[in-house]
Amino acid sequence: MPDKHTNATRKSTAAVTLTDVRKTYHRGEPVHALDGVDLAIETGSYTAVMGPSGSGKSTLMNAVGCLDMPTDGSITVNGTEVTTLSDSKRTTLRGDEIGFVFQTFNLMPKLTAKENVALPMVFQGVKTNPRNERASDLLERVGLGDRLDHRPNELSGGQRQRVAIARALANDPAIILADEPTGNLDTETEGQILSLFEELHDEGNTIFLVTHERVVAEHADRIVHLLDGEIERIETVDSPRRMEANA
Repeated sequence: MPDKHTNATRKSTAAVTLTDVRKTYHRGEPVHALDGVDLAIETGSYTAVMGPSGSGKSTLMNAVGCLDMPTDGSITVNGTEVTTLSDSKRTTLRGDEIGFVFQTFNLMPKLTAKENVALPMVFQGVKTNPRNERASDLLERVGLGDRLDHRPNELSGGQRQRVAIARALANDPAIILADEPTGNLDTETEGQILSLFEELHDEGNTIFLVTHERVVAEHADRIVHLLDGEIERIETVDSPRRMEANA
């Protein structure tokens, strides 16, 4: 399966753009989970989102991932306006353009590591041999080439998260969304997973990560600070790794 979004072929436009995005929930009194958010997630960028509980982090993640449509505003993914698409077309676009990494891994317990990674390609109609080959290659890429036939209960937490990351890469998405991806990991394993994200970013992948931990957010290029459904500020991060790379 050829990569759609390699460094040589990625578009220079934003991977995802949110324009005046608002999300209101009516629970007695209206709750403005997002209140006029404007955000461009550039192709090849690494963005972290932080904010207190109730600030809108999860709602923003769902909007960027096309899991939930806004009450008002526009969301564009890789050049396609998604708010006007039918549910079926939006589902297809989400499967093709967005890779998800969750805190709880969300692996299928009865499937092997290779089968879990291959699963998104099944839904995209990729034939058996190409998808198995790509799944094996991706697991090798994340350091699990010797765990292809292991099921989730035979893997450590860090290994399961690596499987989840490989699965997120399966369809070569325009953007990888990571929701508290190190929340269930010990400190040493957290560092390994964050190093893997850095490697993926260095290879040209676009990463959008939600976290409540400052030490995790500082691995990104920038930190979007949310407060009461609005972007309070956007902070540029000068991490030691990036300063060394630019030296």
